[in-house]
Amino acid sequence: MTKGQLNILALPVLALSACSAPNDSAQDTSAAATSDEWVSLFDGSDLGHFNVVGDANWRITNDYVEADSGNGFLVSDLDYDNFELRLEFWVDVPANSGVFIRCQNPEEIGADSCYEVNIYDTRPNQDYRTGGIVNVAIPTSVINTGGRWNSYEIIADGSHLLVTLNGTLTVDVEDDAMSSGPFALQYGAGKVIFRNVQVRSR
Repeated sequence: MTKGQLNILALPVLALSACSAPNDSAQDTSAAATSDEWVSLFDGSDLGHFNVVGDANWRITNDYVEADSGNGFLVSDLDYDNFELRLEFWVDVPANSGVFIRCQNPEEIGADSCYEVNIYDTRPNQDYRTGGIVNVAIPTSVINTGGRWNSYEIIADGSHLLVTLNGTLTVDVEDDAMSSGPFALQYGAGKVIFRNVQVRSR
């Protein structure tokens, strides 16, 4: 797949919000399943496709799921090997979050047993900040995500991993350490919100 084709697949950059809480008037792509191949895992109504691991205080508010205390994950109830995953997230500036893919143990989520696509603008070691894959790929661009809605598109196709953040390709890497497993949405610190989580197999 060429970078040009990736730009066609990438979600448009969502409207920025300067306030300290999510702007519900931001573009809503809950109806963005553009083909029958896309499966909506979270459409704003329930978490039936996820298992809760840890003690983060996940709750559904309006059309999104959010947490602001504790520590934990929403882990998909199915395993995925080759797939495209797209979602939207809102975080405050100090937030620590991430999207973990191909996790080897759904009860023990971490960067050593999953690919961690990071959401952590203020990470002390900036090498694997937001847009990168921890211990695997440094993001090609520095994109700050605090205080606004953002989009992630993550593609895993064999050993080929690609990450697109707000329409910018930040990771294009080959790594064959992990081939299959569930994915997980993390709450680690600050305020973290997810919505419009969709996946399709490749």
